[in-house]
Amino acid sequence: MNKATLDDLVSRPFTLEQALAAGLSRSRLAALLRERSVRRVLHSVYVSSTLADNLSTRVEALKLIILPFVVLCDRTAAWLHGVDVLAYAELDVPPPLDTCVPQGNTRVRKAHCKGRRRHLARGDVMELSGVLVTTPLRTALDLGCLLSRRTALACLDWFLRLGYFNRQALKTELHRFARQRGVIQLRELVVIADGRAESPGESWTRLAIIDAGLPVPELQWVIHWRGRELFRLDLAYPKHRVCIEYDGVEFHDSLEAQAHDAKRRSWLREHGWTVIVVRKEDFTAEAIAGWTEELRQAL
Repeated sequence: MNKATLDDLVSRPFTLEQALAAGLSRSRLAALLRERSVRRVLHSVYVSSTLADNLSTRVEALKLIILPFVVLCDRTAAWLHGVDVLAYAELDVPPPLDTCVPQGNTRVRKAHCKGRRRHLARGDVMELSGVLVTTPLRTALDLGCLLSRRTALACLDWFLRLGYFNRQALKTELHRFARQRGVIQLRELVVIADGRAESPGESWTRLAIIDAGLPVPELQWVIHWRGRELFRLDLAYPKHRVCIEYDGVEFHDSLEAQAHDAKRRSWLREHGWTVIVVRKEDFTAEAIAGWTEELRQAL
């Protein structure tokens, strides 16, 4: 086996059959596994240890052995549609691939896969990157039932923000989920889902405000000053001059970002605004009670 063929083989997931056809013997493959130069990612599917173990790699691996009626769904489908609802720890150790099959078929039983049976209409499934996937609308509806309330709302907001469908499309499909586990949560969240939320943290903050019995704030409220747009506020009550800002680590953790935030918030306070800052650690029951009470007093 020449080096070029080997390099081409290990640049992406490959099956045992592909390895043998390329001239890699079973004994040599076993040696590569022992040396940890290659790892098995799915049954009879291997990858070079230089390839990251992430959802992209696992989806490519699954495509090599997936049966034609198997559909990627739930969080895996959301990820393929550009909506990442993975937990922080799963960025290093990816979760199992979510798969489903139409009723009457055998569900997937493989390592690194979750297999389910599901009632799927023809319009619930599409082809994406060479594999069957639940559509954005069906994926959002399923996750609205399955995820925790906070994460589910962030998911719905994100799908709406990407423009795959509008809130009415979600409402139109609700009848199909009658008596399904999680449908009560789904019905509640569809009413308040809003694509103007620009991060999961903003969605979590809005949900905490609503759960506290407070009015729904305006999203992405623009502050104009001397004929130009000066700031955009994550959540605001303009009549009361109150705003709530979610500071996520990604965009607010650097010294430069913190200096910018301090400057704009100083300006807002000097011009009569009350500014409440919420961070990722502010979603414990005690912390939520604290800052929502501060908000209540400000309104």
